[in-house]
Amino acid sequence: MTRRSYHRASESERREDLINATLDCIAEFGIQGATVRQIATRAGVTGGLIRHYFDSKDQMIQAAYRQIMENMLEPALTAADQDLPARRRLCDFIVANLTPPVTDVKMLSLWAVFIGQIRIDPAIAAIHRENYLVFLNKLEDLISCFFRERGEVIDSERCRQDAIALNGLIDGLWLEGTLAADMFRECELAQTALTSVERLLGLRPGELSA
Repeated sequence: MTRRSYHRASESERREDLINATLDCIAEFGIQGATVRQIATRAGVTGGLIRHYFDSKDQMIQAAYRQIMENMLEPALTAADQDLPARRRLCDFIVANLTPPVTDVKMLSLWAVFIGQIRIDPAIAAIHRENYLVFLNKLEDLISCFFRERGEVIDSERCRQDAIALNGLIDGLWLEGTLAADMFRECELAQTALTSVERLLGLRPGELSA
């Protein structure tokens, strides 16, 4: 394990470095195997400095999981918030979830490590729930805006059900594609998702995927 070179950094930069070092150590040793000393070495700081930013290892683990979830959500949320027609924003949101950097093997590995903690760590479960709701609410909003743009109004219950189904579709394709990326052509998963969403929402072929 290599030590990062020391450099003067701001408080926020130092905290971000510690979170990234925590993720590196978790990827290499797992949650139980990643010690505060290893994290300090990876970040190029002392254990005492870590305690300035985090009260405990558990707090560092929670911050690291929050960072992973934000890294997974940010590209799609950014795509969805563009000043574009609703059809384009929904399409871009779906594609962003199934292309790099979201479809990254290291991100998948870290997600898999953390997902096992949800049933035993209430803090990790709360972070997971919070980010799931952000994702689901954004999907509901995109679906509602898309149909409104088409001159249709769908009730909130249908919108919620469609969002849950779309989330499951995206999750499944993301997991499959990231585990076996070499089995798929470039952008094949994103295109598959778009055509599947058309069927799920009862759209014309090509309405999203064209």
